[in-house]
Amino acid sequence: MQHSPDGRHSPDGPAAGAARGGEDGTATALRSGFLATVFRDLGAEPGTEGPGPQGPGGSEAGSADGDADEAVAAHGRAAALTHHRTLTVRAEHERLADLLRRAALPVSAMDFGSQLRSYEPRPYPAGPSEAEGPGSEPRWDDYAPPRTDAEPDEGPSRRLLDSGYQRELAQARLTHQRALREWRTRQAEAVNSGEAESRRAHEEAEQARARAVREYNESLEECRRAYRLAEPAAVESLIERALAASETATQDLPAPCRAVFRPLTRTAVLDLDLPPLDLVPSLSGYRLTPEGDIAPVPRPSADRATDYLRLVARLALRALQAADAVDTEEILAGVVLNGWLRDPDAPEAVCLVSVDADRDALARTRLLPAGAPYEEEQDGDGVYADAERDEALVRLRQLGAAVTPDPYARAGVEPAAAAGPTVPSAADLSANEFAQLVRELLTRGGLDGWSVRLRGPAGLVATGEGEPGSALPGRWVVWASRAPAPVAEEEIRTLAEAVREEAADRGLRLTTGRFSEAALDLTGAESHQHIHLVDGEGVRELARTHLGLPLGAGV
Repeated sequence: MQHSPDGRHSPDGPAAGAARGGEDGTATALRSGFLATVFRDLGAEPGTEGPGPQGPGGSEAGSADGDADEAVAAHGRAAALTHHRTLTVRAEHERLADLLRRAALPVSAMDFGSQLRSYEPRPYPAGPSEAEGPGSEPRWDDYAPPRTDAEPDEGPSRRLLDSGYQRELAQARLTHQRALREWRTRQAEAVNSGEAESRRAHEEAEQARARAVREYNESLEECRRAYRLAEPAAVESLIERALAASETATQDLPAPCRAVFRPLTRTAVLDLDLPPLDLVPSLSGYRLTPEGDIAPVPRPSADRATDYLRLVARLALRALQAADAVDTEEILAGVVLNGWLRDPDAPEAVCLVSVDADRDALARTRLLPAGAPYEEEQDGDGVYADAERDEALVRLRQLGAAVTPDPYARAGVEPAAAAGPTVPSAADLSANEFAQLVRELLTRGGLDGWSVRLRGPAGLVATGEGEPGSALPGRWVVWASRAPAPVAEEEIRTLAEAVREEAADRGLRLTTGRFSEAALDLTGAESHQHIHLVDGEGVRELARTHLGLPLGAGV
């Protein structure tokens, strides 16, 4: 306890006096800090609540308040930044959802009929002089007074003798002559002002427009004739225009597609460039740790892979639908689509999806899904269950598509067919293409009633019947393959057994390679003379004879 200057005891000592006020009785301000700020916001006067906790000299408590305020402010800034970054991630998810929705929009058919243009003449624009005249030449009939009789029993000649009618007639003639002079004046002014030249230029421009539309439609009709003849340039041009038109809804998504048409099998091979992997968000958001750090919240890798495959499936189905819708002339027998992931840092592209669909499969499948294609919320069954139920992926797999199990691991699939060589070999063809080629060759050779029993990447087994007197009479069992290894004797025996089981007359073993010596010797025996052989050279000769098109060497 200390004594104040007036002799009274002060219980708090000098520190309390400094907190309450100076020696002259005026109040002193609180030290800057969080509590002082709160007091000022509440409208309280500094020092009215008595002394605050202080250590010796009054500096320790003020320092502690400053540290606490700085910690609270830092935490608030971190929380705001966390929220802002989470909103940015949310925007990426919304953009992906929008892309998935737009990629599933149906495409319109870009056939020849839809590309025809029509000419509609445009009238000459009416300027100031056009609005005022010259117009048409004034006619006397529009100015002549009516020649009605005053009395029903009076004739027309009676009206001509009427003085009032004569005055009306004279006034009408003057009005008509004045209008005629004004019209001729306006006509002369229009000629002198260049309006006639402008009108002539407008007519020439309209004739040029009409001529351009006519020439375009004639060239389009020429392309249609080339398309009907299955000329590769015409078919590829039409398909690529249809593919480009299908990308209108997602012009902000890089996914170009190129087409190659093979007349040998009447198949279009499409190479689709897939969007980059980082298009799908890798984070769910951000969170604030107890230590005050901003930590990213990564998405499960399976969720991210599923979202990317959903997008890939929609792009693939859209390209297939565009090619199918444009082929109103039914030139295509099938479509092969390969989806490629091209990375500038990777040595070569990776095929992530491949589809080999014939015309019948495309006709049976409703290619693009309907409804909302992207739902972020899961239903508790796991992401793989959701992926299996995704409509676009289901429809793609119904077409027999090969889809990568993990795009982010760059696990590629085998392309169904190669689009590179101008003259393809058997190895460049897809399974459907090879089956189509064999069927076309044998059908043109006289074998009808074609029925495929087994089909795979390496070949097929089918039956057919030829008319009596044709090159292939009777019922046949056909086994065609394109394996590099020579056909062994055992395969000839297996075919002979299949001929007996099918109650057929003959068997045909066709290969794009060659036969072993034992197989050739076996077919020379009397027990297997009903088995006929066609090797790779024979297949190429059949293609030249029946199709007029070359088939490259190799298997």
